[in-house]
Amino acid sequence: MTILITGGTGKSGLKLAKLLQDANYPFLIASRAGAAPAPFKAVRFDWLDATTFENPFTADPSIDRIYLIGPTVDDMFDRVKPFIDLAFSKGVRRFVLLSGALALTLAGGNHPHKLIYQHLLSIGAEYSILRPTWFMDNFSTVFSHSIKNEDHVFSLAEDGRIPFVATQDIAQAAFDVLVAENAPNNMPYLVGPELLSYDEAAEVFTEVLGRKIIHKRNTREEQIQFYQQRLGGTKAYAEMLSDLEDKLVAQGSEVVVFNTDPSEKVVGQVKLRDYIIANKETFNH
Repeated sequence: MTILITGGTGKSGLKLAKLLQDANYPFLIASRAGAAPAPFKAVRFDWLDATTFENPFTADPSIDRIYLIGPTVDDMFDRVKPFIDLAFSKGVRRFVLLSGALALTLAGGNHPHKLIYQHLLSIGAEYSILRPTWFMDNFSTVFSHSIKNEDHVFSLAEDGRIPFVATQDIAQAAFDVLVAENAPNNMPYLVGPELLSYDEAAEVFTEVLGRKIIHKRNTREEQIQFYQQRLGGTKAYAEMLSDLEDKLVAQGSEVVVFNTDPSEKVVGQVKLRDYIIANKETFNH
């Protein structure tokens, strides 16, 4: 039995692959290039090219569980649904979707991740919808240039606090539900072990890096422009991130997630200070 990892060369995908390798559990990475770092095996798969959907099952007919990371496009559900249906027809029964802490409550119930969840229910699939809060690893990607060259992080979050979660902890949560004997059929929040505002995060960076890092409070227009340039998506997608996510963070949405019932969340182990120390070279001049 094999686990297919879509988005397998991304932040959490490679960490999940390493966990599966260490556990000697068979897996296959799906990537647009059809390649992955050695020694991992990969197959060409592109959400925007349905002719590649058969490739994983041709490469390994024993695939029975899938880690799903959908494409960041407006018609995500329309892209993902046909693949889920194909996979189900091939004998895949468990799907683990990487979603977000707020995704199932945004967009008036029409968020693509909610539609995927409802479809998994309708076909009788085993599932787990992982709902992480903001990625700690964004400091190494989204903010790496501004921290390294301009000594600041930036957001619309104002004083809102976030339990930043490391992708290592996300990968561990995905591993646990993918290899579990019984279907989890759950929707856990994935949170980090501490609540921090961006001001407080900047203070941790200042202490660890030995130079002053500040939190720049962006305007809505600045944030939309950044999201659009950085993520390469549509303006509508950038506006959604700015207006629904950052704005909700400022209103305390992530604190509510952090304080949810313990049975509804998985708390990661990695703290921001430890993360910065481990990735110090990324942030230094």
